[in-house]
Amino acid sequence: MELLSTLPRGTGPLGFYEKPEQYVPIRSVKLAADTPSAERPRLEVMRTDTATFAELVESRRNRRDDWYKVPAGHIDLCNVPIPVRTQAAD
Repeated sequence: MELLSTLPRGTGPLGFYEKPEQYVPIRSVKLAADTPSAERPRLEVMRTDTATFAELVESRRNRRDDWYKVPAGHIDLCNVPIPVRTQAAD
């Protein structure tokens, strides 16, 4: 999602593309399941059944940044990115 959000916005409402020349095609997609295991990126994903993850969710639910004047008290699923990092070599 982070990579898609860097695409230029269109001129239509909510940034939608109105003209074909504004379209930015996705040229390829590669699924990890279709990639040989030796070529797959080695990643560690934070477990979602931990107190640490619960704290992360709570911090996103009631953000205290200057931009937020009143804590929302709720959260949208897309606003809780699950932390991922490259796994250290064995």
